[in-house]
Amino acid sequence: MKKIIFLAVVLSINLLHAQGTTQLQITESAEFKDEISVSSGVLAIHTTSKGKTGLIRANKNNFLLDVFDNQLNKIFSKIIESDKKESFDGYVSYGDEIKYITVLSPNKRERIVYCNTFNIEKQTYTQKELFKADVEKGGLFTGRNKRGTNVAISPNGKFIAIATDNIKKNLNSYKVHVFDSETLKLMFEKSYQEDADNYFEPNDLFVDDVATVYPLGKLFISGKSQSKGGVANYEFVLNKLSKDDSQSLKISLDDDLHISSLAMNYYENKLNLVGFYSNERAGNIKGGCNFEINTLAFSVHSKKNKVLPKDVYDDLYGDAKAERHDKKKKELNSFYVDYIVRDSQGNTFLLAEEFYTTQTYISTGMNGGGYWTTTFHYDDILILKFDKTGAINWGRSIFKRATSPSYNAFLKDDQLHVLLNSGKNLTEKSDGRTKVSKGFFESTALYDFTYSVDGEVAYNKIQDNKGNNYYMPFYGTFNADVFIMVSDGVRKKQFMILQ
Repeated sequence: MKKIIFLAVVLSINLLHAQGTTQLQITESAEFKDEISVSSGVLAIHTTSKGKTGLIRANKNNFLLDVFDNQLNKIFSKIIESDKKESFDGYVSYGDEIKYITVLSPNKRERIVYCNTFNIEKQTYTQKELFKADVEKGGLFTGRNKRGTNVAISPNGKFIAIATDNIKKNLNSYKVHVFDSETLKLMFEKSYQEDADNYFEPNDLFVDDVATVYPLGKLFISGKSQSKGGVANYEFVLNKLSKDDSQSLKISLDDDLHISSLAMNYYENKLNLVGFYSNERAGNIKGGCNFEINTLAFSVHSKKNKVLPKDVYDDLYGDAKAERHDKKKKELNSFYVDYIVRDSQGNTFLLAEEFYTTQTYISTGMNGGGYWTTTFHYDDILILKFDKTGAINWGRSIFKRATSPSYNAFLKDDQLHVLLNSGKNLTEKSDGRTKVSKGFFESTALYDFTYSVDGEVAYNKIQDNKGNNYYMPFYGTFNADVFIMVSDGVRKKQFMILQ
């Protein structure tokens, strides 16, 4: 009994003493019911300038389109029947509309691409066929990473670009289609990176205000392996495509450094590529890098890189181990960029999540039979802040374990907020780390990790989930200084509003 009491005392001491309550204003909408059961998460969400919110979800046979007023009361709902061979493949939103792309696969070879326009203010829905394609290997959108991008809208909302694979039996080829966003008239289509041997893996996509498209990705030297003999088997390439021209630009650091991942950030008419690099092997992370692109000359105007700050290791490994890792500049791996956000001072925040899969063999105990199961791991979060010159200002990380996409991030009053669900009480481990996970018998809570301009973190609880709705930050949206997310549930749901 004494041992049990002692353990309880130790656990109570380890409860994170810095845990507080979020300073964000919290409100919940009225409960609303869905007309059909919706098994998937939120596919798209957008709030108009007049405060109406559109929501798109789906089940096996239908898309469900909803409109909510500025108090988040449901005022419109429409069920769109879908073909079982029709898939959702991305969306863009601008002004009063959400445009989402679906692909119909009538047979093994044929693909038909549609744009579905949901006008939130007018409460209307239309569908238009954009183009048809034949596929010989894979599909139209193969080779995408965890957060792969295949559709983009220009900052002024006038143009939509769709990037597709166009791989044939003896030719690797890729294509973009550019449309007028209002009429959906095809402006131009163009193939790029056509080569019999070299495979291109798209990572990100941007289209500017004059319909110039920039696909960014990895061009593999041989085959599709990330590395060969420990040496990177790819180089990053930025493409520039217009109706009358096609160019490509190699993105590189020094010869002994490998770029792990990059994403595009467009701000004040500047195109920046931000991401991670390694000097050991493809896919590892030693630090952050930033490239500023001169889009007129189509050249690298400046490039910077810096090793991960020690605070990143402190958050992940604890005091003693972090000291050793920082001294050796140990490299991380398996991180993918999720969010790029800018504050009012021109600083850039880059957030990435560790993602990998494992397989486990489950024995049924009958005649030696069994089956394999795949587990998806969405673990640690890495955060880097770049100042407006492209230099790393600070870095932090979140020691986390999850099996599904679980977090979201936004900036408010120049403070970074990271929202996620964890165990009811965050605990501080003996080595100084704060672990974000849920114990077997522990209830959950919704947290707001708030980072100051200097990178100091406050662990703020929004609510205990027991007895309350379970909200899903990953499916939320930040617009007009307000973050909105929806609760789970099959039929009955609510919104939570943070402002």
